[in-house]
Formats: sequence, C-alpha cells, structure tokens
Amino acid sequence: YSIGLEQDETYIPPGESLKDLIEQSQSSGSGSGLPLLVQRTIAKQIQMVKQIGKGRYGEVWMGKWRGEKVAVKVFFTTEEASWFRETEIYQTVLMRHENILGFIAADIKGTGSWTQLYLITDYHENGSLYDYLKSTTLDTKAMLKLAYSSVSGLCHLHTEIFSTQGKPAIAHRDLKSKNILVKKNGTCCIADLGLAVKFISDTNEVDIPPNTRVGTKRYMPPEVLDESLNRNHFQSYIMADMYSFGLILWEIARRCVSGGIVEEYQLPYHDLVPSDPSYEDMREIVCIKRLRPSFPNRWSSDECLRQMGKLMMECWAHNPASRLTALRVKKTLAKMSESQDIKL
Repeated sequence: YSIGLEQDETYIPPGESLKDLIEQSQSSGSGSGLPLLVQRTIAKQIQMVKQIGKGRYGEVWMGKWRGEKVAVKVFFTTEEASWFRETEIYQTVLMRHENILGFIAADIKGTGSWTQLYLITDYHENGSLYDYLKSTTLDTKAMLKLAYSSVSGLCHLHTEIFSTQGKPAIAHRDLKSKNILVKKNGTCCIADLGLAVKFISDTNEVDIPPNTRVGTKRYMPPEVLDESLNRNHFQSYIMADMYSFGLILWEIARRCVSGGIVEEYQLPYHDLVPSDPSYEDMREIVCIKRLRPSFPNRWSSDECLRQMGKLMMECWAHNPASRLTALRVKKTLAKMSESQDIKL
C-alpha cells in the first residue's frame, strides 16, 4: 500500500478521520495543528469537486479527502503573502476554537513555472453569513445564536492566553459577513485570516503582515478611512474590529422577524453609498457626516431588537475608545439569551 507514496508523503492509516488526526495532534503535538508531513499528504490526496466561491485572493473549492468534504482555498500566485499569513495565523498555538474556522492543512504545489498555494479547512455547506442571511429569516433564538457564536470567535482571537503554550492576541482586520461562515447547527465561525495582526506582549510589538492588501472599504472604521489609526498601538486594531462587528450585528438583526415583519437582506450603508464604494464615498458618510446604518421602526417595540440596536451603536461609536470589547458584547448577548430563556 505504501509503495505509491512519494518522498514527501507519509502513511495515514485507513479509517483515520480528519477529526481523529487533529485530536491526536492536539493532545500529543505542539498544539499548533497537524505535522507538516501529514498536512502535505492530505493536500496531495484531495480530489477537487467544485468551485464554491472566489475573491480577490483566489478561489474556494469544495474537495474530498477519503470521502470527507473539505474546503480548499486556492490562492493566486500574486497573493503568496496572504496565503503565508493565513497559514501562519492558523498554526498559532491554541488557535483551535469552535467559532474559528477549523484549519486542516496548507501546501504549495509547484509545476515548475506555476505555483499553487492551498489552504485546506473544514467545509460548511451553509456558506458565509452573507449568503445565509440573504436566504434565511431568523427568530430571536437564531439571531442570538449567530451573534453570540460570532462574537465568541472574535473574543478568542482578541484574547492573549498566558501559559506554557500561550496564544498571542490577534486582530482580524477584515471582518464582514462574507468572512464569517455558518455551521449546520446555526452557529458561526470566523474565517479569512489573511490580514490578521498578532500582538506579543513580552516584546510589546505589533506584527503587521507584509502584504499591502487592506480590508473591505464598506466595513472600515472612521479612523482607518481618515488615516488617524495609530499603527503601532495594537489596541487600535482590536477596536477597529469592533466597529466592523457592529455592522455585522445590524445585518443579522434586520433578518430577525418581529410582529410578523422582516427587512430584506442589505449590506450596511446600502442606502448611502454606491455598490462598490470608494474611500472618498465611505469617508464622507462615516467620518464627515458621521452617519450609521438606520434602525427599522419595529425594533423599538421588540425588547430584544431594541437591545441589539443599543449594542451595535456602542460597537460602531466614532471614538474607538468608547467602543465595547468583544468580551463585553459576548456577556451582554449571554444575558439577553438568558432573559429570553434561550440556551446558547
């Protein structure tokens, strides 16, 4: 059986699922994912099934490894910095969390002149939160579940863990509904870490990725749009994430039915800027006019939506220092669920 293996492959016994392999490596290994040789072997054995998405970095495919579905992100050769960054962040110790997209493997396939950069992760058939909200209306429980699970993932990213293994604090820098995936059970996980920055408190250094790509204009906070963000201060990036998260809460809440009414799905600022807004468009609305997405009237007569409205306003405050932290939002959502008798 092992005759067919090449130099850089290793034997993975039949009957080992990806979950088994990852759990074994969590308990015995470095805590930062599968051994590289195992990753390469899995990558080589994947059959690409169909393209399920594309973006500025490349395309996403659904693939299969020994019958299990996986997602394969294939990066353009020009986006090597994004591939490298995302791979590096996923392999940070203690990164595994139920609300962060599960990393399986990364590999480079080269055929001389052509290089393919692969990132292999868990597959979630519901697709992104953006796709899901477009096609699905929510009740209070479903809304709180999406919001709470998303902020739990964000909270894990933002939190530095001090221990023998330890985990740096990480800011996402491109949070939007297209970069959050919805799992079968109606909870979310955060994806697309190609722009993330790490903070290691021992050295007090902010480790900014070398790639020039910046986030999505529509979700950029005022301090990024007017270039007042302090790039050497890690907390700036954390608070920038919270502004973007406020917009995501707005997208979710609009799709929650109350009094028999629900809004069509829309992107934030849909009524204020063109569909592919420029920096100038966004700066005028967000920084100069200081406008924010508006609330449907019906929210005022639903206690839960009223509280959600208050929460998003406290996330997208103009002043970064007044914004809520992910942990604060997580605690508030947990309290709201409790008062609604919802088990998260």
